[in-house]
Amino acid sequence: MRPRSRALTVASGILSSRLLGFVRERAVAHFLGISAFTDALTTAFRGPNVLQVLLGEQTLSAAFIPVYSELLEEGREEEAGRFAGAIFGLLLAAAATLSLLGVLLARPLVAVLAAGYLQDAAAVAAGEATVDRYELAVMAVRWVFPMMAFLVLSAWTLGVLNSHRRFFWPYFSPVLWNISILTALLSAAGVVGKPWCDSSGSEIDFKTCLLLAACAGALIGGVLQFAVQLPLVFRLMKGFRFSLSTRVVGVRRALRAFGPAFAGRGVVQVSLYLDQFLASLAAVGALTGIRWGSFLYALPISLFGMSIAASELPELARLKDSKDELQERVEVSLRRMAFLVVPTTVGYLGLGFLLVGALYRTGEFTVEDNWLIYFVLGAYTFGLPASTASRLLQNLFFAIGDTRTPARIAAQRVVLSAAVGALLMFWLDRYKVLGLVEVSGPHRGLFLGAVGLALGSALGSWLEILRLRQALQRPLPEFRLPIVASSKMGALSLAALIPAVLLWWRLPPFHVAATAVLVVGAYAALYLVLATWVRVPEAQEWLEGLRRRLGRR
Repeated sequence: MRPRSRALTVASGILSSRLLGFVRERAVAHFLGISAFTDALTTAFRGPNVLQVLLGEQTLSAAFIPVYSELLEEGREEEAGRFAGAIFGLLLAAAATLSLLGVLLARPLVAVLAAGYLQDAAAVAAGEATVDRYELAVMAVRWVFPMMAFLVLSAWTLGVLNSHRRFFWPYFSPVLWNISILTALLSAAGVVGKPWCDSSGSEIDFKTCLLLAACAGALIGGVLQFAVQLPLVFRLMKGFRFSLSTRVVGVRRALRAFGPAFAGRGVVQVSLYLDQFLASLAAVGALTGIRWGSFLYALPISLFGMSIAASELPELARLKDSKDELQERVEVSLRRMAFLVVPTTVGYLGLGFLLVGALYRTGEFTVEDNWLIYFVLGAYTFGLPASTASRLLQNLFFAIGDTRTPARIAAQRVVLSAAVGALLMFWLDRYKVLGLVEVSGPHRGLFLGAVGLALGSALGSWLEILRLRQALQRPLPEFRLPIVASSKMGALSLAALIPAVLLWWRLPPFHVAATAVLVVGAYAALYLVLATWVRVPEAQEWLEGLRRRLGRR
């Protein structure tokens, strides 16, 4: 399978999951809006997500895939199976223990994750608030935390399948997780079947029931996401044997790589924790603003960054001894990323308000909410090109056996992001969204603190990519970031944006979703036409690939 085909396969799986994720988040926005309930839901998912990332995903990929792929390449399939079995056993033991501790220690965990919630009980008693987010989050954490074990084990199946060049299914399987949450939420509200939650009582009780239903759906979805991948995993693997032994061939080498990778992902999670901790000290809605703004921001990172980085990691590991081929492969991949990420960046900044409205504006989600999420998204977007490219450069370091350098640079990023983000958050949290825009109808009096945290994150992303590039000068002295190519793509994106914005202004008052489809579709089509007209190589590649796919049909 060609590199671009692998990346497209990964992207199609991720896109399927992300589209269902948007439907899920739209349902949450419809029933809960930006409120104390969505703040609590965001906190409940934070702990399991932190441990999932620390034990799985990129951390496991950095330690597992290079060793497993190397054993497969050398024809040692039985040893590869035993190695996979030992890693599975160690992961299972760690994930199960941490899941149990999360349930038992839910109260102190929430106090650490969101210290600002501890003030809610006094605010409720004084009549200054109606909902205690601390108690809500504790209940939600006890439902959600066991899910983490299954998501970590899903990362193990992803590592196995990617090493066997099977890319679609591991990235598509989160669709089941999203469907499970969505089904539980709609069923609880009575949209599907008999309602689980009584809407005739108080609004607080009804929304609390919806919140817990979503958490129960997440737990069931985690089990499904892991279980559905197992048949293909065991069909591909040979010699699998469950064990907890560190003496199996490759295990100690993987653990040595796991430590620095764990530290690297750990400092990133520290950054996310600090964002959540600080947001819990800001006005109600700051956490939800971060949640929904970062959700849109993460879409191109997943589609265009992770898809290429994930599909390339096994191949980069096989090329680690050929520096010329390694460098050429990375530079080509970065240009392919930029071809998609640069217009997304320009589009988010110019059309982000429209996109946010199309995805979230329903039910409890108001125009005021729309503006807050757009401001947060715009702040995050300034770091989008850097954050996307960093994913591939991190995997390049993993492929050449250096997991310490990305960890060290990630720590520097965290320090800068937290310091700048905290200063900007406390400054901007004095200003209301309504101070910048006029909003008709009911409003919540939302503040702009979340925008400061997003700006700090964007600045940290640029520090990380520049430091990664600098660190690559020793192993790959001729390596260069595609700055010239990206600048050309940026100019084409701006040229396509102007007619799209004019179209937006001239359209009659359609539903926001219909307007978004027309305007964003016009922008994307214009960018592709312009890129093809000036003969951007990546545009030619995508068109040729599209012709081949249509020709096969």
